[in-house]
Amino acid sequence: MGSALETLCGQAFGAGQVHMLGIYMQRSWIILWVTCIILLPVYIFATPVLKLLGQEDDIADLAGKFAIQTIPQLFSLAISIPTQKFLQAQSKVNALAWIGFAALVVHVGLLYLCIYALAWGTTGAAIAFDITNWGLAVAQVIYVLNWCNEGWTGFSWSAFREIWAFVRLSLASAVMLCLEICVNLNGWEGMVFIGINAAISVRVSNELGLGHPRATKYAVYVTVFQSLLIGLIFAVIVLAAKDYFAVIFTSSKDMQQAVARLAYLLGITMILNSVQPVISGVAIGGGWQAIVAYINLGSYYVFGLPLGYLLGYKANLGVQVEQTTARMRKWGGQEIPTEKLPESLLPSQNS
Repeated sequence: MGSALETLCGQAFGAGQVHMLGIYMQRSWIILWVTCIILLPVYIFATPVLKLLGQEDDIADLAGKFAIQTIPQLFSLAISIPTQKFLQAQSKVNALAWIGFAALVVHVGLLYLCIYALAWGTTGAAIAFDITNWGLAVAQVIYVLNWCNEGWTGFSWSAFREIWAFVRLSLASAVMLCLEICVNLNGWEGMVFIGINAAISVRVSNELGLGHPRATKYAVYVTVFQSLLIGLIFAVIVLAAKDYFAVIFTSSKDMQQAVARLAYLLGITMILNSVQPVISGVAIGGGWQAIVAYINLGSYYVFGLPLGYLLGYKANLGVQVEQTTARMRKWGGQEIPTEKLPESLLPSQNS
């Protein structure tokens, strides 16, 4: 929902309407705070919901307890995410980087203190999570109040005016990004593309606000080429090291061979997904979240999900999971009955 603010702040900054940035951020604070209240039942009743979905009682109880303990963190996001978009629209990313780095250092220290020194276990992890996220949010707000005099002109009742249009754009943004999250890349390569997404959305919104459509088009071309090049580099690295990088995670020869076979598919996926964040960023910068939400809905769920089912279960192209039981017994102390696994996920007779 915060990407709606990214659209409006970027275009307002490009158009020279800097005084509107603070009002837009306050609107986003209000909308996201209300959204957090609406989401509270998901956290409060996480245990019965998980049990209803078939999760084992021990895991559901622990997850539900942890979810309730992290409720304060949920509300910190309603402050920190709009503040991040507010600063990104003005290209003040250095401040965000330093605040984020400080939060990381503090978080590591809190985790050690709460989990190991005080022996609070997952409760300690939740406490550290809450403190770090609220510290991050407060630090960002302090920076805005003291060093963003152009964009921040003080609290205003204008934040409540025309808020419904902002709500509609926020909901469209939420649908668009939530539909993408299921296929988003993870790890360091995914973080690179997420950064490119933020950069292109800000550039597009700024240029559109300035009324420079040709500059916008040029920025999109350059960023698509740059992102595609990064995807090609990562794909080459994966393919070149396909027989070796699985050694880091497992000593099983069978598992290493399975990872090597999947490397080709992973490389192709990296190339394809290198362009997708750029297009997503362009949509955010232009305010076209609703259109992309419909496209994502059709791509991922009307086309992708049925195709995945057919390939995984009907064409028997599922991934082998030998040694999964041993790893789960080692980490969780629990045997996983293989009769509960789909046939496509069971070890083959030849492995």
